[in-house]
Amino acid sequence: MTTTTDATATGFAARTGSGECCTLSAGPVDTVDAERIASLLKALSDPTRLRLLSHVAAQGCESVCACDLTEPLGISQPTVSHHMKKLVDAGLLTREQKGRWAHYSVVPSAFAELRAFLDIA
Repeated sequence: MTTTTDATATGFAARTGSGECCTLSAGPVDTVDAERIASLLKALSDPTRLRLLSHVAAQGCESVCACDLTEPLGISQPTVSHHMKKLVDAGLLTREQKGRWAHYSVVPSAFAELRAFLDIA
């Protein structure tokens, strides 16, 4: 018997069946790694932060000005600043001040760490 969960709104689908087994490729994590990964996941647990992050990540290696995030997401500048600070504090983004505006870039190593942890074989 196979169970299928289809979340069409996000395009993700998960399948589990009686003959399949999932394990973490890297094995169990220690306390320090668990705390680090939990802080990354906590920062990602907010829908607004996920949307902001997706806009920054969509630019690849280019930095994104905070001024360019308010209109497409329909949120105020103070809200952008609040959520971007959480993402920077977690180590998912870097912030560089250019004039009066902050510019943000993705930290590839943070996402490599998350990918490694979530790599289920």
